[in-house]
Formats: sequence, structure tokens, C-alpha cells
Amino acid sequence: MTTVLIVDDQPMQRFGFRMLLESQDDMTVAGEAGNGSEAVRMTAELNPDVALMDIRMPGLDGIEATRRIVASGDRTRVLILTTFDLDEYAYAGLRAGASGFLIKDALPEELLSGIRAVASGDAVVAPSLTRRLLDAYADHLPTTSGTVAADPAADPRLSSLTHREREILTVIGQGWTNAEIASRLHLAESTVKTHVGRILSKTGTRDRVQAVILAYDTKLVTPS
Repeated sequence: MTTVLIVDDQPMQRFGFRMLLESQDDMTVAGEAGNGSEAVRMTAELNPDVALMDIRMPGLDGIEATRRIVASGDRTRVLILTTFDLDEYAYAGLRAGASGFLIKDALPEELLSGIRAVASGDAVVAPSLTRRLLDAYADHLPTTSGTVAADPAADPRLSSLTHREREILTVIGQGWTNAEIASRLHLAESTVKTHVGRILSKTGTRDRVQAVILAYDTKLVTPS
């Protein structure tokens, strides 16, 4: 059973999400929060699998709430909801540690599959879409550390990666799917999945979206 915390300042929006989630046999609503502060507190108390997080809320917004939830080290993963798919706030949310984002007018089945994906440890955003969106806003987003390494080889986050792992991280940043990596690098897809898992573990990235951001931060990939 996947437990979900609904975070939105609009009561009718929360009601709609609740009705949808409770219609599923494998999901239950752990609680509802009307702002970021409530979301941080309730996440600590309820430890849900997924926090369905709105961005624009009074007081503490969804980005800062996401940052605090992720920083706490709890198992809760955050799925950002935004009004537009090119909303720069969604990028800030991803950098804060969210595992993906969806637009609010997504189809019900898309929202449900997104929640399931995030709960299982996957990223919601398709690799090709991630590349396009990060390209669009790369010049406007600060790096995680506030500086960018001039030489990827000098970045400590990459120091433990093998040559093959660094190669795969680079093409992940370029938007390649596992199937594309397997085909183009002449590897079994199961081998690619193993490499991806090791890359995430070694670099401390939570999921594929965060790995793409790392590839940009370290200049393995540059905006096209």
C-alpha cells in the first residue's frame, strides 16, 4: 500500500486528489497539508511514501518544503505538481530533491502512475523531456554547491565512478533511455540498469532526474 500526503492550499484540489487516490486499491491518503510548513511537519509525523507537492502556497512554498523534507533524510519522496510544464519553479523543486514533476492537468492515470513510479524509486519525468526542460532553464539555475567545476574530472562527486559509469552518466544527461544506452553502447539492458544503480549509489543521487542534474552541474553535459 502506497501512502500519500496531499499538499495543496486549495481545499477543492485536495478533495479531488483524495477522491482519486482512495479509488485505488494500492493507495491510501496519509493526510492533507495546506502549506509547506504543515507538509514538513506532517511528513515527519506520518512518514508517507510520497508527498504530492504543490509549488505556489502561502508562507513556506513547495520548493522550500521539498528541500527540508529531503534534507531530513526521511524515506518520503516528493512529486512536484506545477501549472505549466515549463515552469521554472519545477526545476528549482527538482534541485531541491524532488523525484519528478507533473503538470496539474495531467490525466488521472498519469498522476497515479507517476505516484507509483516515485514510490518505487523511479523518476517521473521522461529522460528526453528532462533534457529539453533542463536545456531551457540551465542558464537560470544555480548549481547545488554554488560553483561549477571547470573540469569534470576534478569534481569529487565523480571521483569514484569508473570510466564506463562516467560514460553512462554523460549519456543519461543527454536524455538517453536505458534501451538506447544498451543499443548504442552494445550492452545488455540489465547491465545498463546495474550501472545506473551504481552511479546513483556512488554519487548520492536519489534517482535519474537528479543524475541528469548532476551531469549538468559537473559539465559532463552542457546545454545545447
